[in-house]
Amino acid sequence: MTTRIYFATNILGEVAEKDLQKALDNFNLGTLIHYRRTAEGVMGQTLHIHTSQGEYILKGNPLYKGQLQEERFFVEQLAEHITIPVPIPYLIHQETELLGWSYAIMPELPGQHLHDPALQATLSSDEEQQIARMLAHTLAELHLWKVANAGEYDPVAERIVPFAGTYSDWLYGTIDYWLQDATQYSRITNEDIDWVDEQLSEARSAFESMSVYSFVMGDYKSENLVMEKQQKAPYEWQISGLFDFTTSYFGDGTADLTKITAMYLRDHKPELAQSFLCTYRQLICADDVKRCQHFAERLRVHLLYQRILVWGEAKATQQVTWDADLPFATWAQQYIDSVIALLD
Repeated sequence: MTTRIYFATNILGEVAEKDLQKALDNFNLGTLIHYRRTAEGVMGQTLHIHTSQGEYILKGNPLYKGQLQEERFFVEQLAEHITIPVPIPYLIHQETELLGWSYAIMPELPGQHLHDPALQATLSSDEEQQIARMLAHTLAELHLWKVANAGEYDPVAERIVPFAGTYSDWLYGTIDYWLQDATQYSRITNEDIDWVDEQLSEARSAFESMSVYSFVMGDYKSENLVMEKQQKAPYEWQISGLFDFTTSYFGDGTADLTKITAMYLRDHKPELAQSFLCTYRQLICADDVKRCQHFAERLRVHLLYQRILVWGEAKATQQVTWDADLPFATWAQQYIDSVIALLD
C-alpha cells in the first residue's frame, strides 16, 4: 500500500530489445530507437525509452500488487485537480508473460532536476530563491486536493480507504513502529522513548484540530520533479513535471515539507530552506496565529518521523555521518529545533 516504506527493491534485470518493442507495440508507441536505465530510478524499476514517436518511461516489476494501478489513480486524479504536469496517459499492461512482470509506460516529462550539478552551476542567488518559493507554491497547489477522511488508495477496492482510528493514531503508530525497528540496529534508551512520547503528546491537539485532509505526495523531493525556465517574461523557473506517487496518501500536507528542507540544509543553504518553509506557511496559514502554531507543532512531528527513518537506516547500514555517541533524542532535537527556528 502507499504508506508502507520499502527499503528493498524489485529491479528490472536485463530486458531484451525485441521484448521492449513488443511492449511498445501493445500501445502503438512506435519503433524502439534506444533505451537506458534512468539515472534517478533509485528503486531500479524504470527505463528511459526513445522511440520513433517520442520519449517514454517504462516502470515495471511492481513492489507490491496494485502499485501501478495505485499510481495511475493518483496521476489521473492529479491531472484533474492541479495545473502541474504529470505523466499522463499512464498506460498499464497487466499480463506478465512478455517481460516476466506487469509494467506501465508513460510520457517522459521534459526538464532538469534541481540537484543536477550542471544546473546548480548556472543558478544565481535570485533564481535559487525563486525556485524555493516556487517549490512551496507547488506543494500548496497539490494540497488543495482534500478529502473528508485520512487514508490511502486501495487498488483492490479501487477507492480511498480511511485509516483505522484517527489520523494521529495512524501516524503515531507508524512513528512508534519505526522507532522500535531502530532498536534492532542502534541504542535507543528509555529516555529517548520518553522524549519521543513527549513530542507526540504535545502535538496531538494540533493534529486533532484537522477537519479535512490533504493529498500528500509522500516523496516530494528533487529526484521526483523536473523544472524548466520560462522562455518569456518574467523568465522564472517552473515545475515541468511531477512523478512517482507510490507513497502518496491523504493526511497532513505538512509532511511533504521535510525532504526539500533536508536537501537545502544538507547543501548548507538554510536561507533557501527558510524561503521554502515560510512561503508555504504563508500560503496555508496567512496571518492566522493559531493555524501557524498548529502548523509548527505538526511540522515538528513530521521532522521527528523523518529523523527516526534517517537514524534507523544509517545505523543499519553503518553509514552514520554524525557523532556516533550522540543519543537519539539529542541528535534529533538539534535538527528539529534548527528547522523550526527558520520559521521565526
